[in-house]
Amino acid sequence: MGSNQKKNLISSILQRVENVGNRLPDPVTIFIILCFTIIIASAIANYLGVSVTHPATKETIAAISILTPEGIRRIVSEAVTNFVNFPPLGTVLVAILGFGVAEYTGFLAAMLRQGVLIAPAQLITPVMVFIGVMSNLAADAGFVILPPLGALVFLSFGKHPLAGLAAAFAGVAGGFSANLLINALDPLLAGLTQSGAQLIDPNYTVEATANYYFMAVSVPLITLLGWWVTERIVAPRLGSYQPEETVAFSLETLTTAEQKGLRWAGYSLAAFFGLLIVMVLPPQGILRQPETFTIIPSPFLTGIVFITTLLFLILGLAYGLGAGTIKSDKDAIQGMTSAMSGMGYYLVLSFFMAQFVAYFSWSNLGLIVAISGAGLLQGMGLTGIPLLLGLIVLSGFINLFIGSASGKWSIMAPVFVPMLMLLDYSPELTQLVYRIGDSSTNMITPLLAYFPIIVASGQKYDQDLGLGTLIAMMLPYSVVFLLGWSLLFIFWLFLGLPLGPGV
Repeated sequence: MGSNQKKNLISSILQRVENVGNRLPDPVTIFIILCFTIIIASAIANYLGVSVTHPATKETIAAISILTPEGIRRIVSEAVTNFVNFPPLGTVLVAILGFGVAEYTGFLAAMLRQGVLIAPAQLITPVMVFIGVMSNLAADAGFVILPPLGALVFLSFGKHPLAGLAAAFAGVAGGFSANLLINALDPLLAGLTQSGAQLIDPNYTVEATANYYFMAVSVPLITLLGWWVTERIVAPRLGSYQPEETVAFSLETLTTAEQKGLRWAGYSLAAFFGLLIVMVLPPQGILRQPETFTIIPSPFLTGIVFITTLLFLILGLAYGLGAGTIKSDKDAIQGMTSAMSGMGYYLVLSFFMAQFVAYFSWSNLGLIVAISGAGLLQGMGLTGIPLLLGLIVLSGFINLFIGSASGKWSIMAPVFVPMLMLLDYSPELTQLVYRIGDSSTNMITPLLAYFPIIVASGQKYDQDLGLGTLIAMMLPYSVVFLLGWSLLFIFWLFLGLPLGPGV
């Protein structure tokens, strides 16, 4: 098969994926449909007498119909409770407070710009990928800020701007799950994982730090892989760039006020970590477990979401006061309010996600599917690394059709977490498997909300750049990230290394 035939085949496959994805309804609609599906399925399963034997307790688990007077009363009376007690809801809303102030004051944007401005020319590619990976601390801000910034930076260094756009986009999208710090995604996924685990063990808890060690080590891995793909595959294919007269060549440096703001933020960061060390490191630090004085577990780990929120709140305030973007307390409150106002869609989605998770639990369908699936896998002999790698590929494939990380995991967690628990795989491991597959295909997902922004940014340098061209440019990153991350995962399992603190 010639190179042109291969290109046509890939384009045809990607076009079909895009067409199928575009036909899917909104994630909120999907969960509404799933809620009704669970209600009807519970009635059918109950009528057919579907049941399984719990392998641990030997208890018979029978399907319970929700389509009964008692079930309908429960749907009506517990809807608010389901929503309020939805595990990811509170943690995400708390996390967004600090990030909101940091974004509103301009701290996050200034920090990202400063990172690329101080990078030496020969290391600009890995620096761009690294900052892209770390940008998920700013939630989705990296998608908006970094790819156009990466294009401009590469152009300033005499490189093809689309290579810079691709490197930044690969870091932001492909490394979305990796970070050196806990970000808003960690507690969100942990809450959903915990809900799935509690179908088997009602007392099971999943911390936001569940995958921290693996994801921290993943940062240099994704940086190196992104560097290699950019320099060896993407940049050579793009060739040299002949700029139009309308293209700007300079990258705007930080103003005096912005530099002052970053200095103030740096002083605040040092003071914050100094205080944290005093409360954690001493043998009887107040953030250690009161009875045993351990760090794992401890109030420090349990409160990591609030601590991270407090950190970014302080950094945002310090930067804003130094840069002059905060004039009064009202500006700080406005930053929190602005962040919360952007959470409207998430709140609507969370409401129906919470109902779906609750119905799945009430009906016992989650347990039944998990126990039956575990038995099927055991009968097939599909366990260990082949099973886990299969789930990585599955989550990456599903990501092509449902862009929301939390939306997919809300559907998958109630099935795969308890299923793998019954095969002696921890919920934290199952969550990690999902995150690897999900992140690896982010940059080729046609339904990613930020694709139009990336395309528009690229069209400044290539007017013919379209969605298909962008996906084709990003496909090597996706394949290499998936393979590299999977190899790291296998290596991690063989060494028996912990996934996170206490895990």
